[in-house]
Amino acid sequence: MAGPEDDDFLDDIDSAEADVYSDDIDEMDDETIEIDALRAERDDLKDKWMRALAEIENARKRADKQRREAEMYGGSKLARDLLPVYDNMKRALEAAGETTEENAALIEGIELTMRELLNTFKKHGIEPIAPEVGDKFDPNVHEAMFEAPVPGTKAGDIIQVSAEGFWLSDRLLRPAQVGVSSTPA
Repeated sequence: MAGPEDDDFLDDIDSAEADVYSDDIDEMDDETIEIDALRAERDDLKDKWMRALAEIENARKRADKQRREAEMYGGSKLARDLLPVYDNMKRALEAAGETTEENAALIEGIELTMRELLNTFKKHGIEPIAPEVGDKFDPNVHEAMFEAPVPGTKAGDIIQVSAEGFWLSDRLLRPAQVGVSSTPA
């Protein structure tokens, strides 16, 4: 039978084991806390990395869209500046009247230049809007320069074309300038 000394010895062993076990638990708790902290940091960094990748992809898409738009519409300012040249050449052809021996070379030169200008416009996606007298006025592509009552027409009919309009791809570069009938139907 174990005596009181044996009980003290067993208590000392239990106490020593408890201390070692306690140290292990403290160490495990510190390791678990550290592992949890590292996992949280990893998850945070992964989230930041995914957001950065998404932002880079969005920036790439925006830059690609801006590049495409610059290709399509980048020349719009130059094109707008060239439209009065087109208008003046058209007026010159109308003012020249009939071709005679004296003005044949001049008219031919203006016509060739006008054709080349239109070919260049077409090459860059610029298409004319050429309304005819009698067409219906469309405020999306026409600009009413004046309104006048004209017998034999309906209200909203085009009665005169002052200047052609132009499209640049799918955008209106300049509306056609027209006169519109105000005669009630």
